[in-house]
Amino acid sequence: MNETLKRGISGAVYIVLLLVSILYSTETFFILFGIFLIIAIYEFCNLVQIHKVFPILFGTILYATVTLFSHYNKSTTENLNHIFNSKFAYTINIETLNIILLVICLVVSLKCILFLFYDNIQKISNSSKYLYLLGYIILPFIFITKISFGVKDYNPKIIIGLFILVWTNDTFAYIVGKSIGKTKLLEKISPKKTVEGFLGGIIFAVLAGYLISKYYIKASPEHSDRSILIWTSIAVIVGIAGTIGDLIESKFKRIAGVKDSGSIMPGHGGILDRLDSVIFVAPIIFLFYQILNYVS
Repeated sequence: MNETLKRGISGAVYIVLLLVSILYSTETFFILFGIFLIIAIYEFCNLVQIHKVFPILFGTILYATVTLFSHYNKSTTENLNHIFNSKFAYTINIETLNIILLVICLVVSLKCILFLFYDNIQKISNSSKYLYLLGYIILPFIFITKISFGVKDYNPKIIIGLFILVWTNDTFAYIVGKSIGKTKLLEKISPKKTVEGFLGGIIFAVLAGYLISKYYIKASPEHSDRSILIWTSIAVIVGIAGTIGDLIESKFKRIAGVKDSGSIMPGHGGILDRLDSVIFVAPIIFLFYQILNYVS
């Protein structure tokens, strides 16, 4: 099969699967990203050469536990009491839990940035591998699901809007970079990325953020200006943090000596190759939402 056709079909299947799961129900959204998480853990373990069984079990249990107690606390408590024939109140302070997980995630994100720009060592210690696994892979998937709730209820438009921004940034960074890019962004990690492409991606992402706010989110007239500011700000975050996330994964692949993180998507690589920007952006967007909620 022609490589371009293979890539097109693979990409279309991925987008349809993503949109259907997000739009169909909260549960299908959680399940799909739980599956994506398992695949991402598998791929990351291959990249950094660590055993896969424990990380997959730990990541799955952590993801499922946080999801169940964050969004299905009442039914989860009832089921646990039924199973263990008990009358415990399994109450968890979700806000405190979110802060703890977010702090861990952001600290590891900072370590990832230092690893990208300042760490010339081509061998990663075992302790760092597991730390990256937790804060760079597992926890971001939890925050991807959490930001879809905004400040209250599940809103598929939020997560779809985020993916649109990521896709817009990636697409136009490539197009602008290919057309007029001359200044290398970080040549030793990703030779094809340019400063011009980076800026072009952000500009078009901001435009997409404006259009999302105006015609997709459709905020009420009294909140229209605020919505535009929020979504254009998210676009800038996506442009900067998304590019960093892509570069971080490129460094892991470069150290591992591979082109792609996996082969589950013909012509595109692995799940990490498709979600590297989103997983790095998600915790920052979640923090952004918490700040907005706090000051509003």
